[in-house]
Amino acid sequence: MNSNSWNQIISNLPNPHFLQTYEWGQVKAKYGWVPYYGAWTEDGKWKVESDINSLSTFHSPIVAAALILKRTILNRGFAARLSVLYAPKGPLMDWTNEPLRKRVLDDLQSFAKKQGAIFLKLDPDVALGRGVPVSVGEVTENSGQTVRSDLMRRGWIESSDQIQFRNTVMVDLSASEEEILMRMKQKTRYNVRLAEKKGVTVRVGKQGDLEMLYKMYAETSVRDGFVIRDEEYYMTVWKLFMSTVSGQPSAVPLIAEVDNEPVAAIFLFMFAGRGYYVYGMSRNVHREKMPTYLLQWAAMKHAKAHGCLTYDLWGAPDVFDESDSMWGVYRFKEGLGGEVVRTLGAYDFAPSKFWYAMYSDVMPRVLNFMRSRGKEKTKQVLGGA
Repeated sequence: MNSNSWNQIISNLPNPHFLQTYEWGQVKAKYGWVPYYGAWTEDGKWKVESDINSLSTFHSPIVAAALILKRTILNRGFAARLSVLYAPKGPLMDWTNEPLRKRVLDDLQSFAKKQGAIFLKLDPDVALGRGVPVSVGEVTENSGQTVRSDLMRRGWIESSDQIQFRNTVMVDLSASEEEILMRMKQKTRYNVRLAEKKGVTVRVGKQGDLEMLYKMYAETSVRDGFVIRDEEYYMTVWKLFMSTVSGQPSAVPLIAEVDNEPVAAIFLFMFAGRGYYVYGMSRNVHREKMPTYLLQWAAMKHAKAHGCLTYDLWGAPDVFDESDSMWGVYRFKEGLGGEVVRTLGAYDFAPSKFWYAMYSDVMPRVLNFMRSRGKEKTKQVLGGA
């Protein structure tokens, strides 16, 4: 079995996600994580192994799968086996199938205990509802509520550390381009047209643009006050996903320019019929020409042309009012004509309550220290650029 086989398996399961791909496991493998590949078959068999080839012995159809990342926390002394496990946006399966859900969760809990895990974190794309809470168009997904109740009954804990966004905005790309444009808010549509009128153009980036794009991303992070990783990390992600031969998954940088000068960019990721807006960056110049609006429209058209039926705008507030730090970003995304999807978020299974409590107490302080160091490092990189 190779990377394409794994990606093929997961692309045929419900809600396949690029964070469950073989490539994402390879990215994380360079940064201290060991990828494990889990699969459950129709005839009742299952395996979770670090060797992807072990899954090739399955002859029955695979009905559930999960890329699980393992990181050892303490390497010395009595705590050598302590680790954390995380299945980003997994496992992938029909979560409404109760017998299958029971099977997979039982097996994952058993795996976590055998691995000496402080916890196993899951954050699958299980929808709790659609639309903004307490709004006219709000819809509650009863199946998602059932899954949440089931997890809590099993002793899973709603995680205080939500790695991915719990909520997002999804744009339906199955309609015609005209219809997609018409679903946008009038002001957004106006800004798309304004950018075109003011001479903003969008081109597909190449690997030679990546150094420039990282600098622009660093500039954005300092201006907008969020923390980013070092340049090597993004180069690893971008190059790996940009070089996939089969095109599944893939990443495409889209660069907005004014008079051949790059002023804004986004990375569009695509996998199994879904596009994702993952990294966005912009410079302070020419912002009045609305390049970010034209970029989003270009991303939708590009994703649609490459077979994507939905476009994930990657993140929406936890609380839908001005108190949430994402409110400004959400208002921009809301204008693009998408629908809010509210998901389960991250839940942790903790075999040892003691170690989980210790980890939960210490790690936030360590992370805050690392983030403050990261911000300073980014400023230094820009200063020396």
